[in-house]
Amino acid sequence: MNSYHIPVMLDECIKGLMIHPEGIYVDATFGGGGHAREIAGRLTSGRLFAFDQDEDAIRNVPKDERLIFIRSNFRYIRNFLKYYDIEEVDGIFADLGVSSHDFDEADRGFSFRFDAPLDMRMNQESDFTAAKIIEKFESGDLIRIFRDYGEIKNAHRLAGAIMAARNDKPIITTGDLQQAIQNCIPRAIEKKYLAQVFQALRMEVNQEKEVLMEFLNSALGLLKPGGRLVVLTYHSIEDRLVKNFMKSGNFEGKIDQDFYGNFISPFTLINRKVMIPSEDEIKINPRSRSAKLRIAEKKEMENGE
Repeated sequence: MNSYHIPVMLDECIKGLMIHPEGIYVDATFGGGGHAREIAGRLTSGRLFAFDQDEDAIRNVPKDERLIFIRSNFRYIRNFLKYYDIEEVDGIFADLGVSSHDFDEADRGFSFRFDAPLDMRMNQESDFTAAKIIEKFESGDLIRIFRDYGEIKNAHRLAGAIMAARNDKPIITTGDLQQAIQNCIPRAIEKKYLAQVFQALRMEVNQEKEVLMEFLNSALGLLKPGGRLVVLTYHSIEDRLVKNFMKSGNFEGKIDQDFYGNFISPFTLINRKVMIPSEDEIKINPRSRSAKLRIAEKKEMENGE
């Protein structure tokens, strides 16, 4: 098993894609390549297009003529597939979790377990880091980030603590940040709170919400009728977006009705109840604990729509 990142709910994801050996598939989040290898291994004349913007992921790409690796953010899948003359695909997979590799690489700044630069960039070629957010964002923007992306209840107090601390000295490492906000952290949930703070900053650095929304809209346009969309999520913000989109084709979850009162949605839900890892998998891979798997199939168009 690849130590870079243990693939989460591998069997369920592969089964959910309902792979045809001659089909065209997309792995939007290649990472350690665990899911991609399984998808490619089930293809004969088919192809798998795998995306990842992280330079570190390149070392995991196998020599396999069925797999085409594209170093890019998955928000651009439609543009890159068009370059390869691909107009539609049979299935799209995405694992929205941060890889174990990124969490364990101290200098990437994703984890509060290490004192490291406040970085958090998925794309190392970007110059927008978590340190720049902490240094330059005004109070209102900090409050928005921590409230909307971290679901932090005392976001106002947290932003105030950061504003006060940065006036005394620069906050440039994860340790600096923890010291600056130590009086805001509820001791009973210290690790959970810090995880929420770091999640919020990471999501802002990498525009994760906006990227996910662009990706889902592109996925809908790319899938053939009968094609499958398989997505693993790890926190409520992204899971809500995926759930609503699969349910209704929009991010509010509002299902339109036709003239006769029939509900209109571009997808059929394959698992109406969200799937979660088994207890055995969680024991082997504790980081899978928060994973949620949702699968939808694009409907056949009716009446010339």
